[in-house]
Amino acid sequence: MDTYKNFIGGEWVASGSGKSVPNLNPANTGEVLGHVPLSTPGEARAAVDAAAAAYPAWRDLPAPKRGSILFRAMALLDKEKEDLARLLTREEGKTFREALGEVQRSVNILEYIAAEGRRMGGRTIPSELPSNFCYTLRTPLGVVACVTPWNFPVAIPIWKIAPALVSGNTVVFKPATLTPATAVAVVSLFERAGLPKGVLNLILGSGGAVGNAILDHEAVHAVSFTGSNEVGAGIYARGAGRMIRVQAEMGGKNPVVVMADADLDLAVESTATGAFGSTGQRCTATSRVIVEEAIADRFVERLAERARKVSVGNGLEGAEMGPAVDQSQLDTDLRYIDVGRGEGARLVTGGKRLTGAGLDKGYFVEPTVFDGVTTSMRIAQEEIFGPVVGVIRVKDFDAAMEAANGVRYGLSASIFTTDNANTFRFVDRIEAGIVHINSGTPGGEAQLPFGGTKATGVGPREQGPEALEFFTEVKTVYVDYTGQSRKSGFY
Repeated sequence: MDTYKNFIGGEWVASGSGKSVPNLNPANTGEVLGHVPLSTPGEARAAVDAAAAAYPAWRDLPAPKRGSILFRAMALLDKEKEDLARLLTREEGKTFREALGEVQRSVNILEYIAAEGRRMGGRTIPSELPSNFCYTLRTPLGVVACVTPWNFPVAIPIWKIAPALVSGNTVVFKPATLTPATAVAVVSLFERAGLPKGVLNLILGSGGAVGNAILDHEAVHAVSFTGSNEVGAGIYARGAGRMIRVQAEMGGKNPVVVMADADLDLAVESTATGAFGSTGQRCTATSRVIVEEAIADRFVERLAERARKVSVGNGLEGAEMGPAVDQSQLDTDLRYIDVGRGEGARLVTGGKRLTGAGLDKGYFVEPTVFDGVTTSMRIAQEEIFGPVVGVIRVKDFDAAMEAANGVRYGLSASIFTTDNANTFRFVDRIEAGIVHINSGTPGGEAQLPFGGTKATGVGPREQGPEALEFFTEVKTVYVDYTGQSRKSGFY
C-alpha cells in the first residue's frame, strides 16, 4: 500500500513529514487503499513557489492553446471514466452509478470550459471622444488556490481547476484528506494531457497545516473553496486580511415544497432520490420537505415506504445507497437523529446504524424520515449531511414559503405543483441560487451557473458563463489615435 505523493513543479514528490493517515474504504474499513501524507507547511509553500515560477509562461500562452490541453484532459477522462468511477466508489462510498454520473459531469465541465479558450474576450464600448477606441479584456490573477471537499472529489476539483487554468492562472490544489486517490487521478489527467510543469500543483495534508500555509503565501492571489461554513468563514476572514479574492460555496438546508395539487408519486420519488442519493452527502441534498396539510399523511406514508425499500450496502455491489464517508460523519448522522427525537419530532422510519449481512465493517445508516418537524428544530435548521429528512406540515402556499425561507442557507430548492401561478410565485420568492420545478433539489448542468445565496456562498457563481469571473480581472483599454494631446479635465 503506497503513500500518495504530492505533485510539485511537474514532479511526483514524496512528503518528508514522516506522518500519514490511512485511506479507508468506508464500505469496508478493513480495506486500506493507501496512506495520505500529512505534508508540511514548507512543502505547501514549495508548491506555491512552483506555481508562481510557471505563471508567466502559462499566462502568455494563447487562451485557445490552453483550452486545447483541457480538451485533451477531457478525452482522457472520457476514456477512463469507468475506472475512475470505481476508484471514487471505493474511496468515497457513493454507488458506482452515482460515481459514474459524477465523472460524466466532469467530462461535460471540461468540454464546456475548454471551449472558453476560444470564447474568452471582452467588449468594445464606444467612446464619447473622437478617434478613441475603447475595449475591455479579461486577464488572469496569477497563482490561485483550489480547496475542495470529499463528497464530489472529481467534479468539484475539475470545475475549479479548469476555469482557473483556461483563464491563464496557475493552481495549487488542496483536496480533502479523505479522498487523496481521486485527487491524484485528477492531477494525472492534466499531467498526461500535456500541462506544463508547475502550472498545476497538488499538496496533500491537513487544512490547518498546509491550507493556511497556502493562503498566507504572498504569491497566492485568490482561493476558491467548497466545504463547511465554519472553515469557509475562516478562509474568508483570512483572505480578507490579505485582501485577496475568496470564493466560498458552503452549506445547504434545501427544501422541497409539495402542494396539495402535486403529482404525489413524482414528489415522493424525487424527494427520496434527493434525500438518500449519495447518502445525503451533497450540498444540494433534500433535507426538508414542506408539505401542504391536506396531503401530508399520504405523502409521509409513501415516503416512509420508499425509504424502507432503499437497498444499503457497498456501492460496487449494486446497492442503492452507500455508507457515510467516515466514522465522524456516521456519528454526526446518528447524533442528529437523537436530536430530532429529543426535540419531539416523530421518527417514522430508519434511525439506526446498519450491521450484519456484510455491513459490519462499513459506516452504514438507515434512510431516515421524521414527521412533525417544526421550523425551530435543529434538524430543520442545521445541515446534517446524511440521509435524514424532516417533514414540515403547513396550511397553505404562504406558510410554505415562510418555512422554506426560514433558514440561514440558500442553495437549492424545489416545488411540486400543477398550479402555474404558484410555480412563478415560488420562483419569485424563494431565497435560493438554484430553483427546480417538479424535480428534486439536486442536479445541475455544466453550462449553467452553480451557487447559492445567504450563508451558502460568497463570491461569483461557479460553472457556466460566470465560471471565469472569479479567476480573471477586467482590464479597460483606451486607444487614442488622434496623435494629439487632449485638453480634457475629467481624466
